[in-house]
Amino acid sequence: MLRTGVDGPMTDGSTHEEREIVVPLFREELSISKRRIATRRIHVSAVTREREIVVTEALSEETVEIERIPVGEPVDRSPEIRQEGDTLIVPVVEEVLKIERQLILKEEIRIRRVGVSRTDHQRVNVRAQEVVVTQQPIKRR
Repeated sequence: MLRTGVDGPMTDGSTHEEREIVVPLFREELSISKRRIATRRIHVSAVTREREIVVTEALSEETVEIERIPVGEPVDRSPEIRQEGDTLIVPVVEEVLKIERQLILKEEIRIRRVGVSRTDHQRVNVRAQEVVVTQQPIKRR
């Protein structure tokens, strides 16, 4: 501690009347706050646009040809349905009355599958969405 007399600084053991000098200290304090300020508005919208495209695809198609073949042969029992290559054979029998009963193979129906491949073009509509973002500054007063 610094002690001074009336005429200036004094050393310890001095007889002058002693006075204490108090030096005030200052302290600064800082206060911080935040606030939100809107600077612009943003508008987001989805726009759906439609466009026509051509789709090309290979398609398969099956048709059936039916051929009736008269046979007219007597048989002991009704023949079974059978497959010969790509042809399905369905026997048709008729019962005829004579002095005796006899099965006659009247006809066979031959069913054959015929495959046809073709390429088809069709117009189809597809949709896609786009996002549109616009920004507008906010006017400050």
